Amino acid sequence: MGSTAASDIKEILLTEAQIASRLAEMAAEIDRDYAGRDVLLVGVLKGAVMVMADLSRALQHPKVTMDWMAVSSYGSGTRSSGVVKIVKDLDADLAGKHVLIVEDIVDSGLTLSWLIKNLRTRGPRSIEVATMLRKPDAAKVEVDVKYVGFDIPNEFVVGYGLDYAEQFRSLPYLGTLQPHVYGG
Repeated sequence: MGSTAASDIKEILLTEAQIASRLAEMAAEIDRDYAGRDVLLVGVLKGAVMVMADLSRALQHPKVTMDWMAVSSYGSGTRSSGVVKIVKDLDADLAGKHVLIVEDIVDSGLTLSWLIKNLRTRGPRSIEVATMLRKPDAAKVEVDVKYVGFDIPNEFVVGYGLDYAEQFRSLPYLGTLQPHVYGG
């Protein structure tokens, strides 16, 4: 018999209600900052699916479009490989657009820094970043993130889009794993 999600979770760091409340606050900030301007939300797959869906529904802004991009810098483990590649590129032309990158988590900042540089070469009018989670103690490069949901400790976390070996993404909360899950 396999384990259940509850027995695999060591600690819940953020509840579903805490996440929803903060997303509503972030949406209000974005609505205010982009008033009267079109904005293209760029979701970074796969982790940002939950954030992108919930954030976009919380926005009151009428001129929001969405696109998706997948970049890979992680294997199936808990650490970045340090190598970034585009797995799925955007369909949208960024020329002259206000772009808001939507991330699930910013930890080292290496992947996000690379992504921002890549997207800047495509001629957008502006690029900003919104992330649900940030690990300040894990930062290896300085990345300007305009909208941050929560700063969290430098621990490996799952839930709300974040996975361990493609599992636990669908949890509605953010938690840490029991050591038996990853052999720690």
